[in-house]
Amino acid sequence: MPHQKLTTDITEFKCTNGEKLYLNPIMDMFNGEILSHEIAKHPSLELVMKPLGKALEIVKESKYRTTIHSDQGWHYQHRKWVKTLKKNKVFQSMSRKGNCLDNSPMENFFGLLKQEMYHGEALCSFEELKSKIERYIDYYNNKRIKQKLAGMSPVQYRIHTSQLAA
Repeated sequence: MPHQKLTTDITEFKCTNGEKLYLNPIMDMFNGEILSHEIAKHPSLELVMKPLGKALEIVKESKYRTTIHSDQGWHYQHRKWVKTLKKNKVFQSMSRKGNCLDNSPMENFFGLLKQEMYHGEALCSFEELKSKIERYIDYYNNKRIKQKLAGMSPVQYRIHTSQLAA
């Protein structure tokens, strides 16, 4: 069911001038849709809290209990993260230590993003890369079809299945 199982993680990109870009998306495992994300120059607590707030607004109307899965990074163990989940009645799930396979849907998204948008490209500035990632996430959610979603994009599939359920 939509909004029942979410997953999140942080990935890092290199930019020009030695800068780095950090991306933290939150994905709905129902259809692979990126519900929210944040991009920053540093892996701060705000990098995970902002998309969490946006995602909680989206899932608050869900009829089912929401679970969010992450690795054991300090962001996801921080008391502010844990407290926010409890306050919103969201169940927390974490990967086993050192086991990236536990979060394979998000790792797969990062792989696609880097392969389809970033691989082989010359390094660009933080702002240019941020813009490219924003456009890619829009493309991924709304236009990139998936065979396992009956040849639809994540958003098309969510809309289609909600119409069938109505």
